[in-house]
Amino acid sequence: MTENKGFYKNFFSIYVALVLQNVITISVNLADNMMLGAYSETSLAGVAAVNQIQFVYQQILNALGDGLVIICSQYWGKKMVGPMKKIGASAMRLGLLVAVLLFLLVSVFPYQVVGIFTTDGPIIQEGVGYLNIIRFTYVFFAVTQLLLAALRSVEVVRIAFYLSIMTFFVNCGINYVLIYGRFGAPEMGAAGAAVGTLAARILECSILIYYMWKKETSLHMKWKDYLQFDRVLFRDYMKLTSPMLVVQSLWGINTALQTAILGHMTAAAIAANSAASTLFMLVKSTAVGAASTASIIIGKTVGTGKIDLAKRYSEKLQRVFLVIGVCSGILLFFIRVPVLSLYDLSASTKEMTNTFLIILSVICVGMSYQMPTNNGIIRGGGNTMFVVKMDLVSIWMIVIPLSLIMAFVVKASPAVVVCCLNADQIFKCVPAYLESHYGNWIKKLTREEKINL
Repeated sequence: MTENKGFYKNFFSIYVALVLQNVITISVNLADNMMLGAYSETSLAGVAAVNQIQFVYQQILNALGDGLVIICSQYWGKKMVGPMKKIGASAMRLGLLVAVLLFLLVSVFPYQVVGIFTTDGPIIQEGVGYLNIIRFTYVFFAVTQLLLAALRSVEVVRIAFYLSIMTFFVNCGINYVLIYGRFGAPEMGAAGAAVGTLAARILECSILIYYMWKKETSLHMKWKDYLQFDRVLFRDYMKLTSPMLVVQSLWGINTALQTAILGHMTAAAIAANSAASTLFMLVKSTAVGAASTASIIIGKTVGTGKIDLAKRYSEKLQRVFLVIGVCSGILLFFIRVPVLSLYDLSASTKEMTNTFLIILSVICVGMSYQMPTNNGIIRGGGNTMFVVKMDLVSIWMIVIPLSLIMAFVVKASPAVVVCCLNADQIFKCVPAYLESHYGNWIKKLTREEKINL
């Protein structure tokens, strides 16, 4: 009973903060979508296309951050902070490199990049106007995400929640003024939404850097720590993270392809998918938060060497995941109608969005079990290759080929295609259960010797 009480208290203290942070972060996108949806369906579609680029970029940063959390959580279990600082510095260098490369790509080929997701001229034009401003957020976003990942590895999560609240109000306030041209400001539409996001990203990054410099007490990261480089620890980090980078990037591309597939089917499908997926992402925060929390708890427990305890925690966590999944599915089903009433969409687009959300309500249940089990327990335990192989097979050998066939050969409805695009969230529950109960998913990632400390 004492173990259970301590476990659930620890889980929910981290989980609630991470979920609230994710909810507020996604709420910014939801508010953007609702404001742009009320302003212009073309603007909404243009921004939705550009956000697919942001999503792929975010998946790369997530892989770098998740790799940092997985390996550093084990070092945190051993209370070895020195290696954690050097791994954090390596992750930051890689994140900034990706940010600069993406900035250069979208700066040189803006129309070609947006044109991947739609062939509609006005939508491309709106998207490029948004992209020309939003590209300046990439470096600030990379710094923020990787600093927050370093803090998660030492179980510091509340600062992320506070930052997300600030971002929400700053972004929404500027958006309201600049999208519609309130209080004498110019009416900028989609470009106004980009300005709001840029201002929020700069502010949150600045505050977080100040917090790390003046307030943080677990890692004690200083400017000079980011100049350190340890080849052995870098190889350990890259060995763990490289497969995750490949899969997360491909998963981001897969999600972007969903928009591309639906966007090439009907004119209304891209706007309907944007509205539905943003609300789905909001509810999905419960699963994402569970995965992040499980990764921290399992990683730290494995780091302490308590393998049997890690396995017991795994069983407790999976029961929690099932409850979260059922509650999330019910929540999405019932909030879809009032949220959709806030959108100024055509009747056909709104009906399509409603259908998508009903499908995603069911998908939510399976996703809330398999994602935290795979990405939280199994990957947090150190076995990243299992998740890599499973995602490569499920997405690129089943989901994408099946969806392309249904969309462009069978000419199925967008609703059927959405079912195909999300089918992996259901069937991945089976391998997740089998591996977590019968597989060898616990891997030691730390080194016993104190490397160059």
